[in-house]
Amino acid sequence: MAQDKQTTRKLRYAIVGAGMAGLLAGVKLRQNGEEFTLFEKADKLGGTWRENRYPGLTCDVPAHAYTYSFEPYPEWKAYYAAGPEIQAYFEMVADKYDVRRSIRFGCEVAGLVWDEAASEWTVTLANGESHRFDVVIAASGVLHHPKTPPIEGLDTFAGHAFHTARWDDDAPIDGARVGLIGCGSTGVQILTAINKRVEKLVHFQRSPQWIMPVPQFPYTDEDRAAFRADPALMDAIRYHEDYIGAIRRFTDGITDIDGPEMAEIEEICRVNLENSIRDPELREKLRPDYRAACKRLIYSWCFYEEVQNPSVYVETGRIARVEPEGVRMVDGMFHPLDTLILATGFHADRFIRPATVTGEGGRSLDEAWATRPTAYYALSVPHFPNLFLLNGPTGPVGNFSLIDIAERQWDYVEQLLDRLRAGEVRQIAPTAEAHADYEERRIDAAKKTIFGSGCTSWYLDAEGVPASWPWSYDAFADAMRAPVFADYGLSGPSSAQANAASSAQLEEEASA
Repeated sequence: MAQDKQTTRKLRYAIVGAGMAGLLAGVKLRQNGEEFTLFEKADKLGGTWRENRYPGLTCDVPAHAYTYSFEPYPEWKAYYAAGPEIQAYFEMVADKYDVRRSIRFGCEVAGLVWDEAASEWTVTLANGESHRFDVVIAASGVLHHPKTPPIEGLDTFAGHAFHTARWDDDAPIDGARVGLIGCGSTGVQILTAINKRVEKLVHFQRSPQWIMPVPQFPYTDEDRAAFRADPALMDAIRYHEDYIGAIRRFTDGITDIDGPEMAEIEEICRVNLENSIRDPELREKLRPDYRAACKRLIYSWCFYEEVQNPSVYVETGRIARVEPEGVRMVDGMFHPLDTLILATGFHADRFIRPATVTGEGGRSLDEAWATRPTAYYALSVPHFPNLFLLNGPTGPVGNFSLIDIAERQWDYVEQLLDRLRAGEVRQIAPTAEAHADYEERRIDAAKKTIFGSGCTSWYLDAEGVPASWPWSYDAFADAMRAPVFADYGLSGPSSAQANAASSAQLEEEASA
């Protein structure tokens, strides 16, 4: 918990990004009575829920679990919430907690430069403005730079061709011939939403996905009235053993790939495929040749049913090129199309970039991340003081709530901010030694997780190492309870006292 905010320093905060994590930071700072500026490149808040508007968009975390702990929401319409509902929820939170007045829309952050003498960040916007802050919270997200596949002739297509994060409302769908490239979560959701609307849907599938079956059901008016009357009913869903148990099963499974938890996950997915797909030829098209959860598991209650609609053709061959009237396969087959949808994912290694970030001694973040994006416990980087990343590189990713992850991260960051607020130090960053030790342990563990078991996915960095938290959910919760201040370089007018206090804290904890 943060200390009493009657402090000796009034810090200036910049938050980059008005998505889920940026709004969280804004709410927490506002509740502390602190001022901040939240820079958002778009003209609306919402992050990924603003960028993505495709048919079928649904969060794969139960709605009451993908909700801020301080703002339960009785109005969810179903167990898994649709994208527009989630966007509306974040809009409501921004207004209720008075965050919106501190958001500067249409202000893309182009660069950050650290002034070591002044212990300040200069934040430069794309419009040329510059502002100075004591602390920068980077909450720019992961999946917001669309990845377009290098397919020959893509720019020659005469119809509507677009990435799912740039949805074209004018593109023909109803009664049209539609091509859908990509079978990750987005591709699966779009197929389930539009297959009954089209004349034909060609689903170009590079590699099939394991599908984890989940329940989906609406909340009735009576349900929502009960949630309003008794918020504990929402907590009962959020913390239900079925959900929490599934999280622990998943994180235990990915870290012990030959253990009983992973065996259970794989068996559930295999039985789902075997029992759901009636046509043996289609069943084999949809059977992955890698282990379940090596790629991110797809949670769906209806994909296997919808993909068997006669309007759908699953194409497993290789694309040779796109032509003005459709897609030509390597084997010569031609698919005439009116609309081509690219569900081809994002550049997941960008984070705050393309903004340039320059830390101590003129060192750039691009240099620090030359091998791979990395941060000490996914939150901070050596030589970049007072810069904190929410849902940064090497953080937990998977089929559980990033809101929960971000809230735990914020509780950790608050304890670092308290040192700055109290005037004990002016600069906080992890030491290079602590970060190197963390990365060595993380990489060794990551290679042994299910993510490293032999498939291609957006989890893997340029060297094929899973770029994620490789330990259990409970291990992450434990790590976020309190910083080990001895792992941080604390500098400023009172750094000697701060470091002495850190040593005393460690001795006290050791003797407790």
